[in-house]
Amino acid sequence: MEQTIKSDKNTENSNTFYAVAMRGLVAFPKMVMHFDVARDKSQASIEKSLKEGGKLFLVTQHEAYVDDPKASDLYKVGVVAEIKQVLKLPDNVMKVLVEGVYKANLVRLFDDGKTLRAEVKRTPTYSRAKYDEVEAEALMRSVKDIFERYSAFFPRMPKELLTSVMTQDSPYKLFETVTFNCNLNYRDKQTLLEESNIINKLSVLFACLSSEVEILELENLINEQTKNSIDKGQREYYLREQMRIIQEQLGEDDSDDAFAYVNDIMELKIDDKSREKLLKEADKLTKLPPSSQEAFVIKNYLDTVIDLPWGKYSKAKMTMEKAEAVLEKDHYGLKKVKERILEFLAVHMLNPEIKGQIICLAGPPGIGKTSVAKSVAKAMGRKYARVSLGGVRDEADIRGHRKTYVGAMPGRVITAVQQAGTANPLILFDEIDKLCSDIKGDPSSAMLEVLDSEQNNAFRDHFIEVPFDLSKAVFITTANNVSAIPGPLLDRMEVIELPSYTAEEKFHIAKEHLVPKQLKEHGLKSSQLKIDDAAIDAIIRFYTKEAGVRSLERCIASLCRKTARKIAAGEVKRVTVKEKDLHDFLGVQKYLPDLSSKLDQVGVVNGLAWTSVGGVLMPLEVLVMPGTGKIEVTGSLGDVMKESAKIAVSYVRSVADSYGIDKEFYKNSDIHIHAPEGAVPKDGPSAGVTITTALISALAGIPVRADVAMTGEITLHGKVLPIGGLREKTMAAYKAEIRTVVIPSANKPDLEEVDDAVKGAVEFVFAEKLTDVLDTALIRK
Repeated sequence: MEQTIKSDKNTENSNTFYAVAMRGLVAFPKMVMHFDVARDKSQASIEKSLKEGGKLFLVTQHEAYVDDPKASDLYKVGVVAEIKQVLKLPDNVMKVLVEGVYKANLVRLFDDGKTLRAEVKRTPTYSRAKYDEVEAEALMRSVKDIFERYSAFFPRMPKELLTSVMTQDSPYKLFETVTFNCNLNYRDKQTLLEESNIINKLSVLFACLSSEVEILELENLINEQTKNSIDKGQREYYLREQMRIIQEQLGEDDSDDAFAYVNDIMELKIDDKSREKLLKEADKLTKLPPSSQEAFVIKNYLDTVIDLPWGKYSKAKMTMEKAEAVLEKDHYGLKKVKERILEFLAVHMLNPEIKGQIICLAGPPGIGKTSVAKSVAKAMGRKYARVSLGGVRDEADIRGHRKTYVGAMPGRVITAVQQAGTANPLILFDEIDKLCSDIKGDPSSAMLEVLDSEQNNAFRDHFIEVPFDLSKAVFITTANNVSAIPGPLLDRMEVIELPSYTAEEKFHIAKEHLVPKQLKEHGLKSSQLKIDDAAIDAIIRFYTKEAGVRSLERCIASLCRKTARKIAAGEVKRVTVKEKDLHDFLGVQKYLPDLSSKLDQVGVVNGLAWTSVGGVLMPLEVLVMPGTGKIEVTGSLGDVMKESAKIAVSYVRSVADSYGIDKEFYKNSDIHIHAPEGAVPKDGPSAGVTITTALISALAGIPVRADVAMTGEITLHGKVLPIGGLREKTMAAYKAEIRTVVIPSANKPDLEEVDDAVKGAVEFVFAEKLTDVLDTALIRK
């Protein structure tokens, strides 16, 4: 159908007219319309058409954005119109008034590059087929009704037009009057033009008007709602402005603060209910004298609430490599703890929205619980805030005080969030086992909501009074004694035990972390103070006795201070501290090496014990004397160790024959069992094998090897049961240069936790029964 050729005089005939492609407009026969023409090709077509009789073919484009339409870009049905008036405007735009004459089909389109010409074929506007008058009447009523609804949206529509439509009894006249005066979509109008059957024309017109009325009703509803909202806002604005000006005239210039608060409140990312409450408080402020106490309370309240990080989140990319590097750089050792922390970080990396993972770092003082939490915050790229709970005994310290009280302030949780400046910080609750309860309430109960992911998404501080979302925050707690934490609170946390440092770990921590840190803090360079490895090892052994490294750091700080004084006084330029110099710097040794049996003796056995500051070697002595069967136990032994002594006596009686022991020893002899360092309390079941071995040695007169140490619990039938603290106990044996250690066979898997240096230097004997222990420790002839 499409054909584009250059203009040729032989093709021109009565059915060929200059054409104009219409954008978004559709002409109808008998319709008078005006439109603007801006395209050069269209203007040239109109000018030439005026010279050749003033007839013009108007056809609509499929898409309005096409600038140079071809035949395929145009509809096939248009209107031949007569030009009534042409007016040229200064901005090179031509305003044209036309009247439609008849409908025509586009046969061919000619384009010479300057004008468009179209060969058309005239078609009747309406088909001559008869129609059902009843159906036509029904459609006419429907069209009139919908037009009446349509006209209601246009108050300026002439009443005469509405009257003309409502009184019209010809379907043709009704169609033309309604179509010519409605602002319908050009695609719908093109459909109406192409349709010839009057019944179909009215049906399509009714459908188009119905759709248009629905859109207009919805648009009107939206406009009304918007207008009401704007009206309310403007009204409030004008009233506030009037109030501000009145208060300015009265000399109460502080009222500007109230309006500033309103602006700040509107910008907060909070729910509507909370915003409404805060706006009420700001409104109260406008009605109060600025110097009143209540105005001060409200200002303090609003300042605190607005200062909170509502909807502010720190976004940092977290990688496992970065997290691992941070933990390794900040801490030496703690292998299992680091692995668990990395698992925790990996889960957060894969699912940042995870809730409910609350870690409790438990262990003795000085081992780095607080610094581990700080490293986790650094690895996660989150802000860090620390809340010290030691000695907190008032529930209001956690939840805050009501703002009506004098000196009221928010609780420690909200204060920590405020200090962090983000709504997803890492908050460390330090010393959670030190919470106290008294008549003012139980703060540990207030912590239950904070540490519960199902509740803390709407945490209500008594001072703030509006819910704050804590569910995005990460909580880590620390404790020295887990048993002191209330059960419901402990249930919300996953406990990670941090063991005490071994001497080997303390040495590396001192050399790699503590010495450089103290040198920096004391203004010294590494060339000005050098501490020998042997000196560091001696400080650990003879000047400190602790689970952590705080005393060790204090000793290193003391060396730095004394060095700084010497350098500042000009006595020396550099100092090297060797083991022999420690007496001059730190004084006499504070702690002696662990007591141990250096010679093979009868009735003396090297036992191993666990303490909160690490493992120790605990020699146990038994002396048998003629008597009447008394058993004396000394050395500040607890009830459990006394019971172990009784079990040992009963077991020895059962195996007396095997070791040549007098069966009546429990009648004829007095037995004295003693653990040296009598001032130090000792308790626990793990001395059972030590007491039994010493007892058999003393009664049978068989010496015990001085290079053997042992630990284990016993039963009446001589079975050796597992114990705890193997890592610390074996380290104590290693430091005492004991190379054979007897441990229960059930503790064999725990050797994974033992330091590699210990495993390389110590031979482990696994005992299932007491006979295994005795065969190793006793020197048989």
